Amino acid sequence: MPLPTDPADLLAALIRCPSVTPAEGGALSALTDMLTPLGFAVERVVATEHGTPDIDNLYARLGNEGPHLMFAGHTDVVPVGDESQWSHPPFSAAVSDGMMFGRGAVDMKGGIACFVAAVARYLDRHGAPRGSISFLITGDEEGPAINGTTKLLDWAVARGERWDAAVVGEPTNPQALGDMIKIGRRGSLSGTLTVHGIQGHAAYPHLADNPVRGLLQLTTALMDPPFDAGTSDFQPSNLEVTTVDVGNPAVNVIPARASARFNIRFNDRWSAESLKAEIVGRLDRAAAEGRLRPEREPVRYEIAWTERPSPVFLTRSNQLIASLSSAIESVTGREPTLSTTGGTSDARFIKDHCPVVEFGLVGQTMHMVDERVALADLETLTGIYLAFLERWFEQKDGRDAAA
Repeated sequence: MPLPTDPADLLAALIRCPSVTPAEGGALSALTDMLTPLGFAVERVVATEHGTPDIDNLYARLGNEGPHLMFAGHTDVVPVGDESQWSHPPFSAAVSDGMMFGRGAVDMKGGIACFVAAVARYLDRHGAPRGSISFLITGDEEGPAINGTTKLLDWAVARGERWDAAVVGEPTNPQALGDMIKIGRRGSLSGTLTVHGIQGHAAYPHLADNPVRGLLQLTTALMDPPFDAGTSDFQPSNLEVTTVDVGNPAVNVIPARASARFNIRFNDRWSAESLKAEIVGRLDRAAAEGRLRPEREPVRYEIAWTERPSPVFLTRSNQLIASLSSAIESVTGREPTLSTTGGTSDARFIKDHCPVVEFGLVGQTMHMVDERVALADLETLTGIYLAFLERWFEQKDGRDAAA
């Protein structure tokens, strides 16, 4: 059987699997068929937790010795939306004008296809690497991320797996391949703020306390002043109020409570705990200074935090970053920006086990109608991954303990 070296063929096979979270959709089976001829030992791991969908994940390893390089990613995709708005059926992998269309083309089945093709070309050119390569692929990145990468990592570690470095194939480039490597991510913390009042008739406000007044005061205190001006590696921390709700269908009734949900993306000046303390301090001051009505008691509020905030992290692995940067420049002629912008990814779980960076396709069409990738970009990314593999395994032992 010929080695799977064509990333376009591999991506087409993956796109044709309707793997909308939490459905496996055949994508991991297709990936198994790609990796097995390359000599990988492939295992499927179903993770479960009460109240959440069961998730099918995949772990594959080639080699038994160190150094050990992990490629991580996900085959699950977001829903297609209104399918009638697509130029081509979203799971057809249609090719038109040099572009392949399909849900997951860039986020991130394209990255997986390119890395598989790069490994196949590496093996064809060099034989087995002096070390090991593994694929850690989840079906739960676009979902709650409970039964995906974090559970798969725990499963692998319990079996004795250890890694020296990892690349996550998320689409990191804003405009063109080679623009950007993600070397860290801001943290993410969410909460729900509830202000309590006294329900009453809108025509008799002196008999009621309107919690909406207090909610406005408190949410203003959350957003102003800014939390910081940023750091040398990160953008300023930023809080956004994302929903406001009183659950009140009547226009002439003052509600008994009002709530707002918020999310803050924070830099390395903060931890989740120090940020919680800052937010509570702001709310306490605003509640003490504010009144729902003159001569009334201070604003009464409560706050509920999400259970799993995402920590801020920064990778300082010189070997990993230098090898990937050099590979990108050799193929594209571009010197990539080292960035920590954007949201969260599964790299936030991997960083506890080894140095990790993110690099993949151009992300302009991810999650959009007519998600698509240029066939030329698939070939270029495969070339970058191949050059990276050659550089990384050329090191004395590939190890870089700096995290």
